Amino acid sequence: MHVIFGATGKVGGQAAQTLIDAGKPVRVVVRNPEQAAPWTALGAEHAVASIEDTDAVAAALSGASSAFLLNPPPMIQDPFVEAELRAASLAEAMYRSGLPKAVILSSIGAQHRTGTGIIATLHQFEMALHDALPAVAFLRPGYFIESWEDVLASVANDHSLPTFIEAGQKIPMVSTTDVGQTAGQLMLENWAGRRIVELDGPEEVNPRDVASAFASALGHSVEPAFIPLNQQQALLEQAGLSPEVASALVGMYEGIANGRVDRQDGTEHLRGRTSLKTAIARMVQNSHEPA
Repeated sequence: MHVIFGATGKVGGQAAQTLIDAGKPVRVVVRNPEQAAPWTALGAEHAVASIEDTDAVAAALSGASSAFLLNPPPMIQDPFVEAELRAASLAEAMYRSGLPKAVILSSIGAQHRTGTGIIATLHQFEMALHDALPAVAFLRPGYFIESWEDVLASVANDHSLPTFIEAGQKIPMVSTTDVGQTAGQLMLENWAGRRIVELDGPEEVNPRDVASAFASALGHSVEPAFIPLNQQQALLEQAGLSPEVASALVGMYEGIANGRVDRQDGTEHLRGRTSLKTAIARMVQNSHEPA
């Protein structure tokens, strides 16, 4: 049995689908029972648990041969405090359940304790869980291409791509499709000890490339519009994020600008197959489909 946390999200959902397509037994863990319906229709089991609920998580992991785990994005509380509490809960639940193997979602740049903003919460996560199991793989993808979905309305209506990353700065970006597929594939592998697997897209890209991909998908010109560091916090708070979370996100973009969010030597390096153009075109197509 392979247990998937975050199956309602893009990465966890793709990981679950990858395993189901391979004919493997899957148990998705959701916060609300109704969220399980699409997965039970495909033959998956389900469990209801919040990652902070140690007892429920341990029960969800019972009898599993592997699990996909993650630190859900914070929205309100101090993200560093949240990460510490979640990691402690997960470590205890994994111990109680006897889970032998896990793939844990992290990020490129998580090798650094400081200087990467919110990514440093994943450093905390890794440090707390790196010896919690006989076999653990930390999957460190680059910047999610699908994160640009948040500015799709501006791109479509204003022909402008708001970006917190300088237009010409190339960074590792990868589609969540490739991240989820890689997670599912790793869960089927056998190993002992700790692995760090870094995942990039077919090539490094920059916001100018992203604007070009949107222009191709939408059939009109799109120009990147860089938002300076000193304006980012206010914009994120206006979008509904707490000051603590907004500050941590700004710290990530500052870390990207400084070249601190990058690969680590001595780790496994993989590349996904989904191109930037393909991922953006799919995003635009999905936005036109009825809900």
